[in-house]
Amino acid sequence: MSDSKRTWTAVVITVFACAVMAVVDGVISPPYAVKSAVKLVLFVGLPLLYLFASKDDSFRRRFIPGKGRGAYISAAVVGVCVYALIVGGYFALRGIFDFSAVTASLAGGEGVTRDNFPLVAVYISFVNSFCEELMFRGFAFGVLCDRFSRRAAYVFSSVAFALYHVAIMSGWFSPLMFSLLLVGLFLGGVIFDIFDDKCGTLYPSWMIHIAANLGINTVGLILFGII
Repeated sequence: MSDSKRTWTAVVITVFACAVMAVVDGVISPPYAVKSAVKLVLFVGLPLLYLFASKDDSFRRRFIPGKGRGAYISAAVVGVCVYALIVGGYFALRGIFDFSAVTASLAGGEGVTRDNFPLVAVYISFVNSFCEELMFRGFAFGVLCDRFSRRAAYVFSSVAFALYHVAIMSGWFSPLMFSLLLVGLFLGGVIFDIFDDKCGTLYPSWMIHIAANLGINTVGLILFGII
């Protein structure tokens, strides 16, 4: 498979996976367990199928832990800062923005309730974050960065990462808050890409992603009245 074909295959798979998940999230709205199973097939199964068919080392190398502890220490520090920013941002903005629609949407559309949210939070923090890192950093960014253009890889993977969350968060927030979150997701994607680009592996960016999801889920625990 030529470099050009690998590049366009990665783009098509990423766009296709995000489009299908947009329909699942925004139109079908199945129970969370069903949605998670579909996401595993799209975000893990399709990239691994690409890896099996193409034997693309640029993607395969992203699974190899980088040497040296510096990147992981930096990722841990950034992760703590991101966690603090998310939780602190909630306390700073809860008097301005209404967050009650989040729990209402989760309970009404996906069957996520106060009783099962702790289990869902663990899945989101560790498994779901890895699925997204594999798709957007290991796959989309990794293939484009090595085979096409580093700048295009940054833009494409970060835009795809942000837009993927549109259907998920639709109806949760006011237009202003929603726009701010999209900008934050894009910038978050850029940060993840920087770590992936510097280290050549997706694990440091996964660490930061875990911290970000832990921050979001801490807010969720507060909104559900669990803590």
